[in-house]
Amino acid sequence: MAAVPDRTRLIGLDLGTKTIGLALSDLGRGIASPMETIRRKKFTLDAEQLLAICAKQGVGGMVLGLPLNMDGSEGPRVQATRAFVRNLSQKTDLPITYWDERLSTAAVTRTLLEADTSRAKRADVVDKMAAAYILQGFLDRLGFMGLDNG
Repeated sequence: MAAVPDRTRLIGLDLGTKTIGLALSDLGRGIASPMETIRRKKFTLDAEQLLAICAKQGVGGMVLGLPLNMDGSEGPRVQATRAFVRNLSQKTDLPITYWDERLSTAAVTRTLLEADTSRAKRADVVDKMAAAYILQGFLDRLGFMGLDNG
């Protein structure tokens, strides 16, 4: 977090095989809000779209959900996520960190089911809401540890 400039937003990413859910923090880094979902095409196009959003929104750092297995081990999805970050870090100087995303999609889906959200609506919002869940967990930890420099 020391590398993230003051008074900049953080962006949270829920990286899927077909989509990337995005969430954005406020400038004070206390609240994460669901933002949008990028439909994945090719890495270069996805990265360009993501970095354009980061520039437009004044993002100072990224928080990427790390899809660990329930026992904490790393499987193929973690390897794919790390590869995405390796490639992305060659295109930007923005600091990127990981946050354990276990159960984020399940928690969001359960919340949407409890709210009686239709299946079509859930499909539209679950990725960006999972990104907000990931980012909010990170922001809460920052605030708890007194590490927020914003």
